Amino acid sequence: MISMRRSGVAALGLLAAVLALTAAGCGGSSNSSSGSSNTGGGSSGNISALPSSSCTGVEYKGSGDPDVLIASDLPLQGSSRTQTTQIVGAIRYLLEQANWKAGDYNVAYQSCDDATAQAGKWDSGKCSTNAQNYAGNDKLVTVIGTFNSGCAAIEIPVLNQAPGGGIPMVSPANTYVCLTEGGPGCDKTEPDKYYPSGNRNYARVVPNDAYQGAAMAEFAQGQGIKSVYILNDKEAYGLGVATNFKNAASSLGIKIAGFAAWDPKASSYEALFNKIKGTGADAVFLGGLIDENGAKVIKDKVAVLGPNRRREAARA
Repeated sequence: MISMRRSGVAALGLLAAVLALTAAGCGGSSNSSSGSSNTGGGSSGNISALPSSSCTGVEYKGSGDPDVLIASDLPLQGSSRTQTTQIVGAIRYLLEQANWKAGDYNVAYQSCDDATAQAGKWDSGKCSTNAQNYAGNDKLVTVIGTFNSGCAAIEIPVLNQAPGGGIPMVSPANTYVCLTEGGPGCDKTEPDKYYPSGNRNYARVVPNDAYQGAAMAEFAQGQGIKSVYILNDKEAYGLGVATNFKNAASSLGIKIAGFAAWDPKASSYEALFNKIKGTGADAVFLGGLIDENGAKVIKDKVAVLGPNRRREAARA
């Protein structure tokens, strides 16, 4: 059961997330301010703005004053920015198409950032602060986000217990299985710990990592992979998808040559890949974010193990 503070505009959040997913996958404007109108103030009509330390001003281009507020919560700094600014642009586009209305409600919007310049990605402290601000805003009816599963794990339980009822969250990107269901790789407290009220306030519009892990395991099998070494970045997404790939690969008879995490602060991974080379694994699986020094991991993998493709057997 999904509990919603004000369900009258929840459908708008879902539609915006669906459109955002399409825009992120197909490309589009990377200008986060495209098509927007910003009040620049602390309020618009009876809407109190979310703090400017994380969010744009209240955006509204409809007639009259806005009745309710929706927000997006995405990392707008770092390597994910190209995708997330497209999502913001898609949300604004949908609001324009709907004349900034959902049924009889006039809907205002704020784009909020859950990343920091120092981290260059989502930040746990920023996610926590944002969540508290959302829960305390009595005109906020939907959050579109988050982008990263680790941030979702922080925000969902806070919004689940918001005064006046849980605030709905709709994510266009979270894939960590345990946010919504239990199973292999999940803690025994998951997913219940994210919904302390006993009601669900969170949904996503993308398949979870169980599907991705299974699909990649089947692909590996089809490529003739007999053994694989699995690396992850220790984040919710990376560890989750690596674990699901491990389980799926094992069920297909693929040998797991090793399962380990890389240190995102390391200056070199060549020693790690020399260790992997010694296992005789046919392939290496990387589960993680490019933000977690992923480019360096891939570069050092190529330096030690060769190009990122399976060598074809010499033909007679």
